[in-house]
Amino acid sequence: MRIVFRHEILNIEPYVPGKPISEVKKELNLTDVIKMASNENPLGPSSLAVQAVKDNLDKLHIYPDGGSVDLKDKIATNVRVAPEQVIIGNGSDEILKLIGEAFLQPDDEVIMAWPTFSEYSFVTRLMGAKELRVPLKDFTHDLEAMFAQISARTKIIFICNPNNPTGTIITHQELDEFLKKVPRHILVVVDEAYFEYVTADDYPKTLELLPTYENLIVTRTFSKIYGLAALRVGYGIGNRGIIDLINRVREPFNVNGLAQIAALRSLEDNEHLKRSLKVNEAGKNYLYSEFEQLGLNYVKTQANFILVDLGSFDADPVFNALLQKGVIIRSARTFGLRNFIRVTIGTKEQNQRFIKALKEVLTGANSD
Repeated sequence: MRIVFRHEILNIEPYVPGKPISEVKKELNLTDVIKMASNENPLGPSSLAVQAVKDNLDKLHIYPDGGSVDLKDKIATNVRVAPEQVIIGNGSDEILKLIGEAFLQPDDEVIMAWPTFSEYSFVTRLMGAKELRVPLKDFTHDLEAMFAQISARTKIIFICNPNNPTGTIITHQELDEFLKKVPRHILVVVDEAYFEYVTADDYPKTLELLPTYENLIVTRTFSKIYGLAALRVGYGIGNRGIIDLINRVREPFNVNGLAQIAALRSLEDNEHLKRSLKVNEAGKNYLYSEFEQLGLNYVKTQANFILVDLGSFDADPVFNALLQKGVIIRSARTFGLRNFIRVTIGTKEQNQRFIKALKEVLTGANSD
């Protein structure tokens, strides 16, 4: 018997995550490995979140709150929206997927920048819709070119802000002007996974735009600055009617109980947030200086990672050579950038180790 499957899934390229430390240790017989590939917080999670998880390990037999009510209420209070405007997901990835499941049909069109976060392509292809990739301009979203792609079939526009892998942003004025022009039946999804790291004064106050633009959805995550990537917690904020529709395709008990508790406690630890920002800013400035000394161009970032131009060096050999030294970064070839790497900003010690290894690799390559 021949199994029949949806032909759309053949168009999906499986997501390739950053190599885990355990795999690199095993493959290369290394004992000391650092990971600067997946934009994780090098300080880890809040101690309050860790303790909350420990305190609730004896409740693993109990189903979690299916509506994540306490966490939803806390987020709603913090960002000053109604709880009905918030949806909690198994990472913001799930929120993006739910948006696709709720609104996309075959032959709909979805507009996104390129390169950008690959989840938007996944969601689009999964639902049989057509993706329209608009090249970045100066490593930043080209909103004018994206607007020019709008047609009668356009259903969703994804904007990653700050953008992954470039770390660049669009400003409040730029987003507002763009939203004014976009027809109101088209959803605009602004992915703000890294917004806590932003220091630019003109970064969009996106949530203030929600009352004006009912077609706007904002997604955020606890995986980055809050350090809860392993527990998978994200959320979306939007118009009540839109959130209600997305909730209709959400699985029951989609966010585990420990994740909900850890996220709640994380929101109470402002000191951990401040420390994380301080470490990120110091690391950013250090890496900028070192790249300049090496004669390497880079894209100034508003996130916790930096896109680095290796010039004449191919990214993959540099990536592999760094692996041999126990340093995991990300080759940007997966984003179509052959001569670029993306490195997560780490602790002082991690940043120094990465730079030392990078210097050795580039010097060795030059001498060959």
